[in-house]
Amino acid sequence: MGLRSNFAPFLSLLFLLASTTKGQSNGGVFDVTRYGAKPNTDITHALLNAWKGACASTSRSKVLIPKGVYLLSQSNLKGPCKSSIEIQVDGTLQAPPDPKGDGLVILEYIDKLTLSGTGVFDGQGKVGWEKNDCHKKKICTKLPMFNFVTNSIVRDITSLDSKNFHINILGCKNLTFQHVTISAPEDSPNTDGIHISSSEQITILNTKISTGDDCVSVGDSNKQITIRDVTCGPGHGISIGSLGKYSKEKAVEGVWVTKCKLTSTTNGVRIKTWPDSAGEYSASDMHFEDIEMNNVSNPIIIDQEYCPWNQCNPKIPSSIKISKVSFKNIRGTSATPVAVKLVCSKKIPCEAVEVVDIDLKYNGNKGPIKSQCANVKPIISGKQNPRICA
Repeated sequence: MGLRSNFAPFLSLLFLLASTTKGQSNGGVFDVTRYGAKPNTDITHALLNAWKGACASTSRSKVLIPKGVYLLSQSNLKGPCKSSIEIQVDGTLQAPPDPKGDGLVILEYIDKLTLSGTGVFDGQGKVGWEKNDCHKKKICTKLPMFNFVTNSIVRDITSLDSKNFHINILGCKNLTFQHVTISAPEDSPNTDGIHISSSEQITILNTKISTGDDCVSVGDSNKQITIRDVTCGPGHGISIGSLGKYSKEKAVEGVWVTKCKLTSTTNGVRIKTWPDSAGEYSASDMHFEDIEMNNVSNPIIIDQEYCPWNQCNPKIPSSIKISKVSFKNIRGTSATPVAVKLVCSKKIPCEAVEVVDIDLKYNGNKGPIKSQCANVKPIISGKQNPRICA
């Protein structure tokens, strides 16, 4: 009888602990299905509640979205969290067909985040593309958005048919993307694969991107960006810019694009700035090396006369200073006779542009392969096919 009395408080304590950890399994795993998530239903509230519990944990925790197809409205997963945290997405998260809303999943103010899994962020972009005027209005939904995320990694996930940018990075530092797959049709508008702005130490590795806009776009105010072993195509290539459209933009410094393969893209590796720039700043220390081009239009470009949609005065030269640029060991086939285009600003000519070991062949019938240059005196060495600025 006394033994039973001694055990009673202990059993009551176990019951209390179990009841206060609803939704949490052993090992700090917060499974959204324990918060009411079911396949083919909207799991927004379940995800937010699982996130709230995991973010409050004082030890490493994980939010788990298991296999299955789930509907998801805009979800803001906000830190700071009390410890490192992982989101493992093994299911498919479908965005609403309505193209309004800024992002499907917004991750912000988080340190030591891991986003992983074999799952898919499905933007259901077809409806949005039919209405898409994102260059005029900022209402088109992006898929994962990373705002002020630090010391974190994203790996193995897939982004499918985003209505706008697939992955948007703002104000982040020391953030790595590895083995990510991004996919949308060639004619899907404004579907940049990964767009980076106002960030530092961003690394993109072993990633496959096929989309309707830039595979990777590096905007203003960025430092120390590494893009390596990326396959791109279809799409608009890998771009730095466009730069100079807005007055509050700041310098770009330190971009390395290496060991990438581009196939049937409308551009290759590109730096683009607006004429009639809203501000004056520099873009420097930018390097494109060991790049393979397969049937790529405009494989190598510096374009300081970039003016889509007639939104500028092309007669006023760009005020962005481009310097310390290298194009090295770039080979393959061009779909256009102009394979190298270095068109710099009349106001501020490019400086220290190095072109080394270029071997490109034109696979069309509109004349010989050639280069086009203006307001630049490149430093040339090694193989030159086509002849540069001849």
